[in-house]
Amino acid sequence: MSQLSNIPNALTIAGSDSGGGAGIQADLKTFSALGVYGASVITALTAQNTSEVRAIERVPVPFILTQLETVFDDLSIPAVKTGMLGDAEVVRAVADFLRKKSVRLVVDPVMLSKSGDALLRADAVEALVSQLVPLATIITPNLPEAAAMLGCDEPADIEGMKAMAQALKALGPEAVLLKGGHLADEAQSPDIFFDGEQCLSLHSPRIPTHNTHGTGCTLASAIAARLALGDAPAEAVQQAKTYISGAIAAADLLDVGHGHGPVHHFHSLWPGVSSRGSHNNEN
Repeated sequence: MSQLSNIPNALTIAGSDSGGGAGIQADLKTFSALGVYGASVITALTAQNTSEVRAIERVPVPFILTQLETVFDDLSIPAVKTGMLGDAEVVRAVADFLRKKSVRLVVDPVMLSKSGDALLRADAVEALVSQLVPLATIITPNLPEAAAMLGCDEPADIEGMKAMAQALKALGPEAVLLKGGHLADEAQSPDIFFDGEQCLSLHSPRIPTHNTHGTGCTLASAIAARLALGDAPAEAVQQAKTYISGAIAAADLLDVGHGHGPVHHFHSLWPGVSSRGSHNNEN
């Protein structure tokens, strides 16, 4: 980075969403909206829109590694976010590469698309837990993802979420953000942050909108952006939640597709955009 620049870089390692609402596209939009320069390593190509994932083409592991090497050979990367990795071979290759780097890592264990399509093969969950999660500054699973990682049932209440967050912390990350959007609560969408010392209950009222595509990707990349800017994990999470709340609140101002439309990544930057409250309905 130039000595005159105060704009940090961040890297997303994830799949491409041809519909533009999630994956690499959402990550790069989020980095830009938060004042961070975004680079990318693409792990998969998806033929995807707001209603379905029609096809997935995996990127060969040697080419994923070439992308990683090329980016790190030239760019200073203080923060990395991983999203869709697809299979165990990719997870292990990415973990092996990042283990040799000094980065603040956000792991979003992407397993299902908003339309319910599988984005992580079953054999990759163990590799994710054993190889990548221990390298993470923060992991950001939702309740179904956390249950798959731990091999247990989903919690039914906040106390169960707190216990689950502690179990996730025992897997080795520096901190956990357990997203509670799937909890059966119509009024609130609760998240739990746990770093081994503090356990924070982060509640936000839900906003009635159908357009929540890419919320998980966007939240994780917002955390990575804030880490790149120098925030401590707890502060990065709270700043990222403020950002995603505004992005969901303004989502209906966009007219994208006929299914679950995307959140509005540039809600605070585009003229004429106003938010209508706060929300945290991560996928």
